[in-house]
Amino acid sequence: MKIEISDNKKWHQSLTIKMMMLAFLGLFLLAPLEMIKEIIRERQKTSEEAKKEITTQWAGKQIISGPVLNVPVRIIPLKKEAEPYKTIFHLMPENLKMDGNIQTEKRHRSIYQAVIYTGEMNISGLFKIPEINTGENQEILWDEAYYSVGISDNRGIKGKVILNDGTSDIEAVPGLNDSELFASGITFPAIVSKETSSIPFSAKLSISGSESLGFSPLGKTTDISIASPWSSPGFNGKFLPVERTISESGFDAKWMITNLNRNFPQSWTGRSYNPESDSFGVDFVLMVDHYQKSLRSAKYGILFIAFAFLALIFAELATGDSLHVFHYILVALALVLFFSLLNSLSEHTGFNAAYIISALSTITLISVFLNALIKKPKTVLLIFSLLVFLYSFIFILLTLNDYAYLAGNIGLFILLAVTMILSVRLRLFRKE
Repeated sequence: MKIEISDNKKWHQSLTIKMMMLAFLGLFLLAPLEMIKEIIRERQKTSEEAKKEITTQWAGKQIISGPVLNVPVRIIPLKKEAEPYKTIFHLMPENLKMDGNIQTEKRHRSIYQAVIYTGEMNISGLFKIPEINTGENQEILWDEAYYSVGISDNRGIKGKVILNDGTSDIEAVPGLNDSELFASGITFPAIVSKETSSIPFSAKLSISGSESLGFSPLGKTTDISIASPWSSPGFNGKFLPVERTISESGFDAKWMITNLNRNFPQSWTGRSYNPESDSFGVDFVLMVDHYQKSLRSAKYGILFIAFAFLALIFAELATGDSLHVFHYILVALALVLFFSLLNSLSEHTGFNAAYIISALSTITLISVFLNALIKKPKTVLLIFSLLVFLYSFIFILLTLNDYAYLAGNIGLFILLAVTMILSVRLRLFRKE
């Protein structure tokens, strides 16, 4: 006996079944989206490694600290059986002034780049010699005194460094006599005696480095001034500039810090404090954030797919045509490929240009494909407009930093409201 079904509509053409299949497809597509995110992270890591190679061959981030006057003291214990030992009295400057002009340059390694710099720092100030009293029997070894300047990466020192102490020029010697304050740097022999009450000093330091230049606030009053043609500085550390001017032609910044602002005194012995922990300075920010933006855009991938599917469903209902699930898969793959295309192009053209090219290419591809299937220009134009709106909306979210979360929620609320209105007008599910 032959059984006939009166309803001519096949089960897979049911809107409810189709939406369930598309929901499953959307979840399945999370896997390739996550793979693209991982590729973006790998490319970002490769970029960081290329930067590290450049800075390794040039010089790394620099922190300039000093000069500091160091006076060795021999302590003679009161207990007869205890052996005498030596400690070092570290004296910070009464005032410290540095000013310099920093020239920057971009260095490339394949398609990746990093910022390097060279600069001339003029350093001046004054030491006031207090009474040195450790509270024990002591012998102050004035003839062994020395100045030390902390420099994070000694490879960045260019040429000789001469320190003038008001009476003579003293040439620097490599390395540090002690590592109680700094891990690396240079040393100057000091000419000082117990009769000395103050020592003015001045020096010129030619320094090179990469990405960042910092300073330690060693003076009782510390005055730092920096000028550079770099137009995108980022100020870091414990203290921000009291004055700064930033323009397309570069920036000027000035810091003024007193001993009350920092966490160490004017003098101490041994390793009691670490002056570099209160360092501050400037990052020479390279405006290459396309990896971060590409990763952020990929996080919206499921949103792209969901609204594209909704647009196609509404197009089906409006035209009476039916698209196969396979067609939805092809459209979804085009949307997923957009993120990979965006990241690869942005490495060469920058993010904004790459986004426009990738978005227009994807929208055009989908529109031409749908026009071949539906063959109704008005419907295809509507879908084209919806995709343009969606890509524009996401681009605005990526460019907004402080208000991205708020704008995103407002935009999603509006899109949901439009979807509800269209579903009512098209009478979704009423025929099922």
